[in-house]
Amino acid sequence: MARNGIRPSARTAHDPDSEGLVGAEDQRLSAASGGFLPVPFSHWPAEARLLLGMIALWCLLGLVVLGSASWWVAAREMGDASYYLKRQALWLIASWGLLYLGLRISLRRWLRLAGPALLIGSVLVALTLVIGSTVNGASRWLVIGPIQLQPTELIKPFLVLQGAAIFSHWSRIATDQKVMWLGVFAVTLGLILKQPNLSTAALCGMLLWLMALASGLPLWAMLGTAGTGLAVALGSISINEYQRIRVTSFLNPWKDSQGDGYQLVQSLLAIGSGGLWGEGYGLSTQKLQYLPIQSTDFIFAVFAEEFGYVGSVVLLLFLLLFGFVGVRVALSCRSNQQRLVAIGCTALLVGQSILNIAVASGAMPTTGLPLPMISYGGNSLLASLLTAGLLLRCSLEGAGLEPVRPRRQRRQTPRPQSAPIG
Repeated sequence: MARNGIRPSARTAHDPDSEGLVGAEDQRLSAASGGFLPVPFSHWPAEARLLLGMIALWCLLGLVVLGSASWWVAAREMGDASYYLKRQALWLIASWGLLYLGLRISLRRWLRLAGPALLIGSVLVALTLVIGSTVNGASRWLVIGPIQLQPTELIKPFLVLQGAAIFSHWSRIATDQKVMWLGVFAVTLGLILKQPNLSTAALCGMLLWLMALASGLPLWAMLGTAGTGLAVALGSISINEYQRIRVTSFLNPWKDSQGDGYQLVQSLLAIGSGGLWGEGYGLSTQKLQYLPIQSTDFIFAVFAEEFGYVGSVVLLLFLLLFGFVGVRVALSCRSNQQRLVAIGCTALLVGQSILNIAVASGAMPTTGLPLPMISYGGNSLLASLLTAGLLLRCSLEGAGLEPVRPRRQRRQTPRPQSAPIG
């Protein structure tokens, strides 16, 4: 029987004669569970509790690191050392509201919303090519009054949801639906690539590929798709000069340390200056306008300089633990859709973090991927915490926990009595 408004996914049979009593019990339990959380926290599985704590710690670490990385530039350019920190805190409040929505709304409703949201996001990405704001040679922003939207960040959670909706029922979907949604995915990635934004296009492509692989699609199809994606990436690098320069400067940044390799050289100097234990919080020197974009794409370099090798290893272990718990959530899910959503959300948060760290440490060519929940930026925060909320929802539904909805009372219509004989 349900307790405290929670119904396990496997429903138990009951005596038809007691249906009215069970319905009344469900109504009482449903009223007991109508609190702030969809499920009382005491009933959450261990993975969900651990994830929520890690997400809160991740966000807190982000504010701490951003406060150190941004104060010098904010004081010189904005006249307020806490300018970026205060704006990030406001975005963080809004983002936790999205996490709450992700946790509160059922996955079934999110999956129904994913298709239209992805189509709208693709249209917004296309608009960036027409009326978008160009920064560093890339058109990625839509400026609407005081608000700056980066559609490529905002569509990531819906890309995961729609990928799960399609690949989880691949064998049962009609051919025209398969072709249509594969075309939508391809057009979306092509629009992102056109901005140009090779890093985000590659991340989204790898994310969809991983979800398709986890759903059990044929290996020959996955290998063919991987080869096609690699060919497109090489073609984009050969066509776009700035991408080609980034690759060559990544191979030997000291060849042009004051030009194209300057960014990576300064990042490596910051990481190397941290030593074993780091210079100490707030004592980074590379952030004093030596390291470009130190609050966004290269914020890990500031972290590594201040917390050293030990702090960097702890951060990597934190990401490893988060990924492990995410995989545990995926394994506990009871449907393919839940499982693929959990895999996609975990791969998005952990994978993007690893890619950002790899870029800052010189293991990959320079890209424009932020470090989730740490880099400055409201769009990245919104997308990351919505993704985290969806992962928490997968954990709750995978454990068979869902609020009990009150049953509608059936109206008993009195039967007409037959007239007495005689």
